[in-house]
This record gives sequence, structure tokens and C-alpha cells, in this order.
Amino acid sequence: MAAILADAVVIVHLLFVAFVVAGGFLLLRWPRLVWLHLPAAAWGAFIEFSGGVCPLTPLENHLRVVGGGSAYGGDFVERILLPILYPGQLTLPLQQVLGGVVVGVNLVAYALAFRVWRRQARQAQSDRRSSS
Repeated sequence: MAAILADAVVIVHLLFVAFVVAGGFLLLRWPRLVWLHLPAAAWGAFIEFSGGVCPLTPLENHLRVVGGGSAYGGDFVERILLPILYPGQLTLPLQQVLGGVVVGVNLVAYALAFRVWRRQARQAQSDRRSSS
């Protein structure tokens, strides 16, 4: 059971990383998501810039040990997802580059979202004027 939970943590971790990196683009469709995405992106950038470790990593490792060790049998999670989240050559400078990617991608996403929000606000204002 612990090994299954460890795999689930890896999947959640991967989804969180994807949300941190590209979730800003979801704001174009769901603007209120900013209240979840902004703290997530800030956390992701902080972890990368500081060289820290996300708490999901030790949780996953603990569950693997409780589940009988770290024997990777070659399933999808172990062969595909784990190397994405835990690259073998992860150094502080590489983490800082990844942090820059997080910030850069999200600056683009937020700029696009802001433009859409501003255009929608202008359109709503124009509609109110023309209906008066």
C-alpha cells in the first residue's frame, strides 16, 4: 500500500510542478485561479532558487522505504515520472535556471492574462455605456 501511495505522491508532485510552470495560462480561462497559482508559483520558484527540497520528495522517499525499499521495477511512474522530477544531475545552478524558467514562463502567462482581463473590462465598460 505504501508503494502505491508513493507513486500517487509522485503523480501529485508532477501535476504540481506542471501547475507551477504552466498554470498561469489557465488564468486566461479561469481568472480566480490566480489565488491558487500565484502562491504555488512563488513556492516553486523559491524551492528552485534556494536549492531547497519540496516536502513531497521526502514524503515519497519515506513511503518507498515503508513499502519495502527503493526497488524500481520499471513501471511508468518509476521509469518516466521519477527522472523528470528527480534528475540525477540536479545542481544548485541548474535549479536556479529552472527557477528562472518558472518565473519567465509565468511572467508571459500573467502578461497575457492581464491583457485579456483589461480588454474584457474595457468591453464591459463600453457595453454599460452603450446600454445607458
